[in-house]
Amino acid sequence: MSDSKGMKTKSFWQRPEGVTGMIFMAALAFGGGYLLINGLETIIQLAQNTLYLSGMLLALGAIIYMVLDPKMRNLVWYMYKSTMRWITGLFVKIDPIGILKSYVEDLKDNLRKMNKQISMLRGQMHKLQEIIHNNKKDIQSNLQLASKAKQSNKQAMMILKSRKAGRLKESNMKLEDLYKKMEVLYRVLTKMYENSQILMEDIKDQVSLKEQEQKIIHASNSAMKSAMSIISGDPDKRAMFDMAMEAVADDVASKVGEMERFMEMSSNFMNSVDLQNGIFEEEGMKMLEKWESEGVSLLLGEEKSDLLQQANSDTDVLDLDAPIKEKIREENHRNQYDNLFDFN
Repeated sequence: MSDSKGMKTKSFWQRPEGVTGMIFMAALAFGGGYLLINGLETIIQLAQNTLYLSGMLLALGAIIYMVLDPKMRNLVWYMYKSTMRWITGLFVKIDPIGILKSYVEDLKDNLRKMNKQISMLRGQMHKLQEIIHNNKKDIQSNLQLASKAKQSNKQAMMILKSRKAGRLKESNMKLEDLYKKMEVLYRVLTKMYENSQILMEDIKDQVSLKEQEQKIIHASNSAMKSAMSIISGDPDKRAMFDMAMEAVADDVASKVGEMERFMEMSSNFMNSVDLQNGIFEEEGMKMLEKWESEGVSLLLGEEKSDLLQQANSDTDVLDLDAPIKEKIREENHRNQYDNLFDFN
């Protein structure tokens, strides 16, 4: 399911209150079936009495009416969802405002970790650059020695130095591939860091603005008023506001989850690299390549493909000495979640 702005929202059954609703519905069905089987004889006896039979037919008619009438069906469904939400709220945090506040704290913590991870990766890349540079010098030195040995007719020395130069060249090719992968990590982590700072500020704004708005809307649009709106066929502003807030919380959850997964993957990749011995695990490389081939990133959007192109470009040289950007929102910045509340 998705809203009109294109942002995906979970259905009732996909939410915590939906699980409560399924359990409650299953219990009702089981209990009703049990009572029907065990009380069938009593029901038959009651049906023989005209007064009781009339009552049962009225009850059956009311049930059929609720099933067939769209407004009444929507009202019952609304009351059922509200009840399940209230019950679930007694045990699980489902208030979007409260959830968003906790995500702000998660983002602060993740940004600190990401900053540290970027610094560690930059240190590794500097060391790798130095190793590649020294290898290139050794290659040239060994090739020169091999040339001199050839001129002096020292066959064994020529073969020895030529082979050493070949091994170093092969090693450098692998190390340069590794550096390219590290560059992808570096560019993505720094861009995620920048975008996550903006995301955190946008969430803070939404929480501070919508917390008061939520109180006003809930006060002016009581559960009874919402129910009457449903019966009259009018849009329920309270439900629309809550749905928009839940869509924000769901989107932030997905972005924070992506951020944490990439940080974990990059950490595993970096831990698998042994620069001292010039080796790295293929598994870490495969994980990164899998991420590269996956679809659009929620945090990066279309920037993901641009970053990959930059990392694989020989002309776009990465400046490792450039400081990590502390992203500042532009003065005319529009909060990325404002369009969800355009019904106001």
